[in-house]
Amino acid sequence: MAPNPLPGIKPADPRNWLHRDDAFAAQMQRRADLLAQQGLDVLAQSPEALKPAQELLDLVLQQAYPGASDQVLRPDGVRVEIDRAHPLESLCQLVQEDFCILQKRGDEHVLTGAILCFPASWMLSEKFMRPLIAIHEPVDVYDANIARRVQRLFDGIQPDRPLWRFNALWYHDAELFQPRSAKHRREPRDENSARYLRSERQTLLRLPQTKAVVFAIHTYVMAADQVSKMENPA
Repeated sequence: MAPNPLPGIKPADPRNWLHRDDAFAAQMQRRADLLAQQGLDVLAQSPEALKPAQELLDLVLQQAYPGASDQVLRPDGVRVEIDRAHPLESLCQLVQEDFCILQKRGDEHVLTGAILCFPASWMLSEKFMRPLIAIHEPVDVYDANIARRVQRLFDGIQPDRPLWRFNALWYHDAELFQPRSAKHRREPRDENSARYLRSERQTLLRLPQTKAVVFAIHTYVMAADQVSKMENPA
């Protein structure tokens, strides 16, 4: 059996790949502010990504707001008008997840569209319209072997069989919007030098009609003292 192409990757429940937690209202407000004030930093969409983005919007509505059509009432009481001509903007206002759309061009998947309000030390403008191996250039362990394995993973993703993994990163502050150029690498931090643990639940799924791959990111942030309490309960 071939080794896992990504650490800790597991099958995800296709009926429960979107998550809603107790930070919903605060995160949705932050997303709205970023979209309104820094739209060019958090949203990018090529013409070819329109149909996949529309398909993704319908899928998210089906799962998170079943029965909705032209508008939804969110759990925090905010009413959202659905604009299928601008699907990524609508998605930004519906769920906590960020979404990256990757489409096959030749032998590689290319990032053709994204709503990315909560980047963890990378910039959408530097990754937009680039293939997987170029997107991961700053990652030291992402060598040619890993690149081949990840591409095979993307090629093998089946509709209704999503995959998920998570990461863990330490930060000095709890700000969700953390863009950083690949030219300015972030210094590694650990639980002894940082105040917050940031974890991303990353889900990969294939859209059945357009065949695009969606990379969904749900971000959690926890204070270091909370983490230590969970690890060492009284």
